[in-house]
Amino acid sequence: MNEKFFDLKKEKQDRMINASLKIFAANGYKHASTDDIVAEAGISKGLLFHYFGSKLGLYSFLYDYSVRFMKLELTTGVSSSADDYFEIRKQIEFAKMQVLKNYPYMQQFLDRCATENVNEALMAIEKQRSVIQDVYAVLKNQTNRSLFMDNVSFEKLDAMLDYTITGLMCTHFRDDSFHPEMLYEETVSYLSMLKQISYKN
Repeated sequence: MNEKFFDLKKEKQDRMINASLKIFAANGYKHASTDDIVAEAGISKGLLFHYFGSKLGLYSFLYDYSVRFMKLELTTGVSSSADDYFEIRKQIEFAKMQVLKNYPYMQQFLDRCATENVNEALMAIEKQRSVIQDVYAVLKNQTNRSLFMDNVSFEKLDAMLDYTITGLMCTHFRDDSFHPEMLYEETVSYLSMLKQISYKN
């Protein structure tokens, strides 16, 4: 992590982080422009490079910061005693909501990184690429699968929810109507509906 950067006021840190998350999430590593990032953040390019050295340095920092921040919220926000899958998912989404209140584009940035194909970017984040997925796997493995009806595939249900939640988020951003609380409430409504048709009576 970049210790010099954290000497800045928190408001300025977050402005630079959020601008960078937004541009990288929208464009991927190759097409993300540092000109766009500094314009979005309202800073000089010299200041950006003073703290991060290069676009790759910024990208690497941003990924490391995002993984650490998201991991902390998930691991502290989901009860280790929860075994109801839909309650676990609800707690996961609540933890993500807390993240997105501070960093609205962080989840989209992490999703974009998961499909990154530029070698230098991949090498910069290689060591941590599986961290968040491993956290999700541990949390979801708490699930008591005996609660599900016999004809319900846990893996397909879980994948369907992932696609649905990602789609909801993308729709909210596209419509310029994104609010973390609204996304969370909408997600909870899907969880409630699916629970009714997936569990044994």
